[in-house]
Amino acid sequence: MKIIPAIDIIDGKCVRLSKGDYATKKVYNENPLEVAKEFENYGIQFLHLVDLDGAKSKHIVNQKVLESIAKETSLQIDFGGGLKTVEDIEIAFNAGARQITIGSIAVQDPEFCYTLIQKYGAEKIILGADCDNRKIKTSGWLEESDKDVIDFILQYQKKGIQQVICTDISKDGMLEGPSTELYKDILGKSLVQLVASGGISGIKDVYEMRDIGCSGTIIGKAIYEGKIGLKELQNCIENA
Repeated sequence: MKIIPAIDIIDGKCVRLSKGDYATKKVYNENPLEVAKEFENYGIQFLHLVDLDGAKSKHIVNQKVLESIAKETSLQIDFGGGLKTVEDIEIAFNAGARQITIGSIAVQDPEFCYTLIQKYGAEKIILGADCDNRKIKTSGWLEESDKDVIDFILQYQKKGIQQVICTDISKDGMLEGPSTELYKDILGKSLVQLVASGGISGIKDVYEMRDIGCSGTIIGKAIYEGKIGLKELQNCIENA
């Protein structure tokens, strides 16, 4: 299972939110590159990088942060937030993203997203299935749709999507444990490689996500608040 720390960016700084609420912003480091390098020093290979400014403004904003991390580390970066046009997606790939995550646009313009899967290949495109009460939310989690999360995933599975990041927004940043039952339900009804995101509170949650069959786990606030040490994650990687 992939261990995937998250770096969320607002104004070029490393921040975390609670339940996606921008009013709860807490800055953890003004230099995201420092954070990324520390992850790499502990044997971490993957990074989930989210442009929260981009998600809110609906176009890529913090590509310079992506570019600096991609140039200065060997981390394999998946990048999301505000990617709504081919131009923005090309900017992200040219700046060093290995993969991009499509979220809002996957709800708002599925035909466009189907063409992206064909154009770049399923290995480059991750479906972001961010939900609250199992309903997909968009635009930096500021807008709710009527789409059921499993129906949404199955819709894209039919079009070739293989990798899905699912965030239960009610759990995100709360350090109260992940949505295990939701993830079990998704894994039982689909064939996707599922990355669990939101609510990780300690190393036991990481192992639980592994044991239920998730292909990866995104970890954010638990790292920044010291609930999980980077040495613990290094041990987890080395013992996999």
